[in-house]
This record gives sequence, structure tokens and C-alpha cells, in this order.
Amino acid sequence: MSQKPVLTLWNEETINEADARILRTACTDIPVPIDNNGIRHVDTLMEAFLVREDALGLAAPQIGIGKRIIVFRNKGFDNKSAWTKDEENYDLLINPRITQARGELVYMAEGCLSCPEIQVEVGRFSEIKVRAVDIKGRKINARYTDFLARVVQHEIDHLNGKLIVDYEGAISYPKKRSVFFNKLFQGDISC
Repeated sequence: MSQKPVLTLWNEETINEADARILRTACTDIPVPIDNNGIRHVDTLMEAFLVREDALGLAAPQIGIGKRIIVFRNKGFDNKSAWTKDEENYDLLINPRITQARGELVYMAEGCLSCPEIQVEVGRFSEIKVRAVDIKGRKINARYTDFLARVVQHEIDHLNGKLIVDYEGAISYPKKRSVFFNKLFQGDISC
């Protein structure tokens, strides 16, 4: 499997306008029952996710597919436990919607493959319930808590055209890139 590139808002020195347009567009549902085209989109996302070692999750628009599909690790978030790419170690959700969010917002720095080199302090609910379908079109009702709830909310944001830079939390980035990021976040460069 070859690694499919992840779309990013910027590269070394400029905004990726074409990528930004795709990343900022809300996705559409996969028709259920899922047809061959939908299965092809799911397979493409799965392949892109499974070849990456640096992804906790991946959303379809991050690889240029404007459909509501996400995949994410459901364990192995720390270095103490090895994450294997076995089916039971990740969740695939098609047409996911958050149906309930509970608890206080918990703030934590988040990174994103589509916003390289930065972290943004983002408030997320500590418990969510999600409705979706699986690859066979069967309904899924799932409950996610704590860090896993954060990962799912982050990936669902992608489906709605929202990125971590859209939150108002503190932003951190490498000092060596301060000129570029200062211009970007002061509005001298738009994304």
C-alpha cells in the first residue's frame, strides 16, 4: 500500500488554497445501503489510515474525499501499550453524528495532520454518544468517553469543515517557524 498524502492548510511557506477549500467544505453522507462507490471511499480511507504510524484518527476530507467517514484508534494512545492494526483496535464510522454530549468541557492541546507543526488548546466534552452506520449499513450507537471522546469529536469536526485553528485556544508552534505562523494567525495570510 502506498501512503496517500494528507491535505494540509499550509506547507513550508504558503497556504495550500486547493487543500484548504476541500478541508473547509462540509461532507455529504454516504448513501445507505452502501453502494460500490461508497465502499471504494471507505477502502481508500482505511488504506490511508492503516499505513500511517502518526495518526490517531483520519477523516475522509483529509485525503480529498468529501464523504462523512472517519476511522480512529480505540486504544493504544500512549507509548506503554502497542497499537496493532487489528480490526478490534480501531473504529470505522460512516455518516457519524453526535447525538449527545455530556460533562464539562475539558481543555487540552491538540495536533492535526492537516494543520502541521502546531497545537491548539481545544475544549471538548468528556462524554459523547454517536449514531452512525458500519460498512454493511447497520446502525451503530456508540458511547465514547475521555480521550477517545476527544478523538471522535476532532474527526467529526473535519466532516463539518472545522479544524483546530478555528478554536480560540492558545496556539503553540516551533520557535523556528514563528515568522510564518505569526503572519498566518495575525491574518496576514488567510486559510
